[in-house]
Amino acid sequence: MAGHRQSKKRRYITWAAAGAAVVAGAGLAAQSSMAATTWPAQKTYTGRAFDTCAAPSLAAMKAWHTGFYGAAAVYVGGKNRGCSQPNLTASWVKQVSAVGWKLIPLYVGAQPPCQSGSSPEKITAGTAAALGKTDADDAVAKASALGMKAGSPIYLDMESYDITNTSCNNAVLTYVRAFDKELRAKVYRAGYYGFTSSSAKAVAGATDKTDLPGNLWYALWDKQNTTTADWPFGSTQFTGHSRGHQYLVNSKETRNGYTITVDRDAWDAPVAITG
Repeated sequence: MAGHRQSKKRRYITWAAAGAAVVAGAGLAAQSSMAATTWPAQKTYTGRAFDTCAAPSLAAMKAWHTGFYGAAAVYVGGKNRGCSQPNLTASWVKQVSAVGWKLIPLYVGAQPPCQSGSSPEKITAGTAAALGKTDADDAVAKASALGMKAGSPIYLDMESYDITNTSCNNAVLTYVRAFDKELRAKVYRAGYYGFTSSSAKAVAGATDKTDLPGNLWYALWDKQNTTTADWPFGSTQFTGHSRGHQYLVNSKETRNGYTITVDRDAWDAPVAITG
């Protein structure tokens, strides 16, 4: 994700510094606020996935549906989204879903106040809660407009930051909680993308689990296609089809005549409900 807004070199500096099934009830350990609502059964996918900055063309997606990858992450919105999305429409979602692709909705929301570099939208201690709510409203509106239905997950992209900076970390967690609480109020599942050394670690290691995401997509570029062998957090955390692992970045690959630079992901977690 960071590479979709930063160079490969910058990604590593930043990082160092700081088949399908339908199941119900998985990944709810941190989602107690969901209990009072009747939720659609979540749709999960287990296998390889990829993410890339701009959604590929329909022709490319058809060509890439070879069986190696079964899911693709798409950036549905967020002021910090790095690429325009000319292909990402409701029609595209419907057609690639019909081909057999599973989709992973990703939202690049506000970023940490102590994060290096500039971002169009940053969290502050004073705005964290309100911003989290309004960004979640926007994320749901964007996903819904694309045909991603209630019960779908939305993964909040939080880039690397110094989690030892207490005021910064508290602001991030306040934002994340507000974002997730609002997602669930609108019957969308809460997911989170972050780095094992920082942003993901902050969520996994938080003592208070209230309104934190129930699905964790962790960036650990060890080239291991697994969500278990290298799992860096507690063994009982994010079990039951609730993990994604970004294990390789900037992989230039050609399939049936179409070349795309992607990040590779091992996936065992919810995907969008479409169709």
